[in-house]
Amino acid sequence: METNGALPPYEVLVAGPYFSDLVFHGLDRPVRPGTEVFADGFGLVPGGAYTPAMALHRLGRRVVWSADFGTDPFSAQVLSCARQEGLDEAAFRRHPFPVRSLTVALASEGDRAMVSFQDRVEPEPLVPLLRRFRPRVLLLPQLRWDEGTVAACRAARQLGTLVVMDCHDAPASLADPAVREVLALVDVFTPNDGEALRLTGADGLDEAVDLLSRLVPTLVVTRGARGATAVRDGERHDVPAARTVAGAAVVDATAAGDCFNAGLVHGLLGGWSLPDCLAAASVCGAAATTGPGSSAALHAPELDRLLATTTSMT
Repeated sequence: METNGALPPYEVLVAGPYFSDLVFHGLDRPVRPGTEVFADGFGLVPGGAYTPAMALHRLGRRVVWSADFGTDPFSAQVLSCARQEGLDEAAFRRHPFPVRSLTVALASEGDRAMVSFQDRVEPEPLVPLLRRFRPRVLLLPQLRWDEGTVAACRAARQLGTLVVMDCHDAPASLADPAVREVLALVDVFTPNDGEALRLTGADGLDEAVDLLSRLVPTLVVTRGARGATAVRDGERHDVPAARTVAGAAVVDATAAGDCFNAGLVHGLLGGWSLPDCLAAASVCGAAATTGPGSSAALHAPELDRLLATTTSMT
């Protein structure tokens, strides 16, 4: 919506690389060395940071996505999809060389294995992007603890921007002071249960939740079919996983975490209570599993309808 000819300010800055996801789904058994397995279905869909950016855009949020693209066909495919979705291109960088980012996802029995490749490109510094776009939320799809990210988190705090960070299986440990430093500057941290255990080195999830919740103001740990656990100001909330849409079968869980984050951020921007944010996140994550990659991300009317049938918003 425009006001007096001017666009409203950006609500979310998503910063992270695209991936082109080659998703083989419906495998009847895991793939093992020396064997061949045929899939029931295949999808070539955009992923990586495209997923939360697109999912938030579908939910009606004004999103700007910082990403790099090159001359390769994978860049072209994701750019084409981004344009079809109507994503803002103000923070895209285009390079005169290949910038390939791709993942092969092998989905079987509700789980998946992934193999990825990425051409390395130094990402655009976040601090100038924050000052340029002044978003309400900075969404970082992967745990990063480099100096630039620490500086960006400090700048976000000065600007009043909420920092939401996922983990995405980053090779990190709380034993590293730099990791603890960046997490202390993050407002919302959203690892899954396995990532929380590896990050903390804890013996059990409750211990991991306790350790992480001492570092970040709001901790949200996704637990797959067991739902999610969140802690804010010492208060813990455990929510069950949402059911998939109207009996739809689980096809691929690749984008579930990113779509969960999109629903969570959507609720935070709406000023919802933490349990209601978790309900929206759970529905968005569950819906994402009913299609390959990010293809089944919800639009705002669909989310509203599903929430009306699964929970009573307060």
